[in-house]
Order: sequence, then structure tokens, then C-alpha cells
Amino acid sequence: MKEAPLKLFSPLALGDLDLPNRLVMAPLTRVRSGRDGVPGALVAEHYAQRASLGLIVSEGVYPSHAGQAFPGQPGLVSAAQVAGWKQVTGAVHAAGGRIFAQVMHGGRVSHEDTTGGHEVVAPSAIAIQGETRTYTGKQPYPVPRALETAELPGILAEFVAAARTAIEAGFDGVELHGANGYLLHEFLAPTSNQRHDSYGGTPANRARFVGEVARAVVAEIGAGRVGIRISPEHNIQDALETDPADAAATYGALVDELAPLGMAYLSILHHAPQGELVQDLRSRFGGPVLLNTGFASVTSRAEALALVEKGHADAVVVGRPAIANPDLARRWAEDLHLNEPDAATFYGDGPRGYTDYPFWDAGLN
Repeated sequence: MKEAPLKLFSPLALGDLDLPNRLVMAPLTRVRSGRDGVPGALVAEHYAQRASLGLIVSEGVYPSHAGQAFPGQPGLVSAAQVAGWKQVTGAVHAAGGRIFAQVMHGGRVSHEDTTGGHEVVAPSAIAIQGETRTYTGKQPYPVPRALETAELPGILAEFVAAARTAIEAGFDGVELHGANGYLLHEFLAPTSNQRHDSYGGTPANRARFVGEVARAVVAEIGAGRVGIRISPEHNIQDALETDPADAAATYGALVDELAPLGMAYLSILHHAPQGELVQDLRSRFGGPVLLNTGFASVTSRAEALALVEKGHADAVVVGRPAIANPDLARRWAEDLHLNEPDAATFYGDGPRGYTDYPFWDAGLN
């Protein structure tokens, strides 16, 4: 006997959008846009296949060439990139879906062999330990150049321009990437931000630039079209937040800046979504909050149902289940068998592991 529809599968008003269900496709790096960063027909097919999810958030899209983090990452800089995204958003909308662009500046998570010679910048001149993939093979992460205070308005302007361009390209809105160790997160984390100006030091100072970017983007395209993603205490790519009191103070300061803006949503990636930190941030934000548990734990149907039914989240962000199941909303609503994701095909070229996962009706399950 099939389970009756539950709150996870009920509509949700999210900013300017009305979602048919509370399942959100996570921003997922898939590096299928070539060296020119132009998403093509294959990318359009991939996203359109998943249009039955309540909202799709695109993979991270760079707002400037210096902000590119990975080979094959798409951008929102050139006319060709914008034209490519118009093809993607048109396909998603034709299939009845809704899609936000995740605007992501890679910061120090990059290399000049990836950015085309553009200098790698960050809040402080501190390199990530380890290697990154570039167009010329694996390379050690470089020591980034610390941004001067006077340069920050220019970086902010890149986010604003990318948001404006995203709307022109047909996106329903944008998600600011303030998570996972990239530029905005680098300002938040004390290990990557050791500045001595008004953007470093105290939790409120470290939160300042992210708040300024959010306000500027809201002013440009409207609050109902802007969300933001954060990952407190996720501790990857050397953006370490190991002091719980400092993390609570930093993200509390940030959310207190965001709350008055009336943004579409706050998306939080955290291993304990029901915990005190996350639920305090949710209460302080005062608007729709999207949750998911991070990279180490794949969100299950039971967990997603519980997060919404128990009032911990307004919607649930899912990654790997959405990769392998383009019709995930139906499969979870009807409690159907799932395709298993093939991690070997997460990154690369071509349709394998990208557009060839079967729908339930394909008769292959």
C-alpha cells in the first residue's frame, strides 16, 4: 500500500516562486561545459530531466575568469556562456521546472592553469594544503594574493553582474555560494581569513563581506530571487571552523544581517540539521530554510520526510539521489526503488552517468 502524500511533497512558496514540492536539487559540480565554460545541449538535457523537483540549483557558475575553480566549470561571463544558459533554462521551463543559478567565486580553490592566467585571490595569502586538478594536470594549490580592502567593491560588483546576467539568461533567481571553502566562505572561516581590516578578526567582521554581497545582489534583482548557501563547521578545503562558539557567533552575525533582507531562502549544509546551531540560525533567519546533511551522508527518503514533518526544515536539498534519479520526486512520493549513483562518472565528459539514468517508466527498474 502506497503511503499518502506527506508534507515533503506539498507546495511551498519560496521567494517569488511557488514550488510543487519541497525537494531541491543540490548544486552539483559536473564539469561538462568544456574549456570555454559554455553549457551545451547535454547540460540542458540533464537539468530538464530533473524538472519535477521543486527547485533545481545549478552547479556553481563563476562570475569572473579569476573566480573559476575547476576545468569544465560553466561561467556567466561571456555572451556564449549566457546563450548556453538560455538553452538550459528554456529546457527546464519547457519541462515545467524552476532553476536558480549558484553564483560561485572559487577564491583560493583554484590555480592559474585553470583561470587562464588570472591571479588567484583570497581574503588572506594562505594556501590550501594539497593539489587541484587543472587543464595541465594536478598542481599544488598556489598561495593566493590577499585582496586589498579597496578591491572588495570590485569583487562585490562581479557577484552583482553575474546575478543580473543570470536573470537575463532565464534563471528564476540566484543562490550565493557561501559554503564549502570558496571565496565567500573564506571570509567567514578564521583559518582562511586572517585580515586586520574591518573584514577580519571578529566574527562580525568576518561576516561583513558576505552580508554586503547579499545586500547588493538583493538590491539588483530583488529579494525574492536570491538565496544563499552556507556550510558552518563543514571543515573542508581548509576552511576550518572548529571552535563551536566562534562558528555560532560568526554565522549568527551573518544571519542577523541577512534576515532583514527578506531573501527567498537560507540553505544550510550541516551534519546535524536538527541541532542547536542550525535551528538557532533558522529561527534567526525568519524565512524559508533548506537543509541537507553534507557530503559524508547521503540523504535518505526517511530523513527527508522527517526533516520537513518535524518542522526542522521547509525543504530538503538532495545531491546524489538527484544525480541517479531524474524522477526522484515521483520515486520518493511513491516509495519506489532508486537507481544507484555511479561515483566514477560524477566528473568527466559525455552522457554516461549524466543523462543516461533511467526514469521509472523506462521499464529498466
